Parts: sequence; C-alpha cells; structure tokens
Amino acid sequence: MADETAAEPYANGEDTAPAVGVITQYVKDFSFENPNAPAIYQTQITPKVDVQFNIASAQVGEEVFEVVLKIEVKAEHEGQVAFLVDLSYAGLFGLRNVPAEAIEPFLLSEGPRILFPFARRVLADAVRDGSFPPLMLEPLDFNGIYQAQLEQRAAAEAAGAEGTA
Repeated sequence: MADETAAEPYANGEDTAPAVGVITQYVKDFSFENPNAPAIYQTQITPKVDVQFNIASAQVGEEVFEVVLKIEVKAEHEGQVAFLVDLSYAGLFGLRNVPAEAIEPFLLSEGPRILFPFARRVLADAVRDGSFPPLMLEPLDFNGIYQAQLEQRAAAEAAGAEGTA
C-alpha cells in the first residue's frame, strides 16, 4: 500500500536539488601539421612524443559553463618534427543549484574527465589519418591533477604569506 502521507520533497514546489548535465561537446579548435612530409615517410621511425594538457573553464550563460580541454602533441625523431597536433575540445555543462564551492572542482576535474575519451578519439584519428600509428593516450586522473594543483596553490600562498610577515 502506498504511503499517502508522504510530503512533497519541496514545500514551495521548486526544484532545488543540485543538477549537472552535459549540454553538448565539440571541437573548438584543431590543427594537424606534418611539416616534413613526404621525407618523414621515407624512414622507419618511432618518434619521441611530447603531450601537454591544459584545462580552462568559463561561465558562458546563466547556469552554463564551458570547459576546454587543450591537448598539444609534438612528435620528433632525431630533431625532425614528424607531426604536431593542437586540439581544443570543449563541452558545455549546465549546473543548476550547485553550491559555489563545488563548481570549480566539477569544472576542472569532472568536466575534463567526461570530455577526455572523445578528445582522445579525435586525436588518435587525426594522427592515424596523417599516416602515423594512432596515438592512444592513457586515461588521466583529472581529480588527482586538480587536487595536486590545489596543494601547489596552497603552498605558494603559504610561502607568500611567510615572505610578507
């Protein structure tokens, strides 16, 4: 038998529960360069690959935030560039009724975690389409990276406070 005495979750009729959702995701900026073609294909190479990540976020509307995962890849062999990739993969996230102190952690750790598999596929396909073996990036612990940055920021602030005392 149903409990007919249960009250509405919100007496005022408003939905005040926190909600987060992906609105859309997209390639914001993309570049693949193969500056030494066709010479680079005439050698059997295993290039040294350097991968750099950057994460940015901005509020772009009421309760709407953009997270941009920027990935830069440079592959070299004996001082010769095999390929360069610059990818900015972004997502729009709707955050409603989310406490202010939870917004930054979401945008800088959970948002990039959601975007990463899709950015990884775009990157792997571009490298493969450039006639190189697909570049399969290992999954990243974005929450761990965010926590490490918080610790670095706190240490820098503490060092700055000690220097002014």
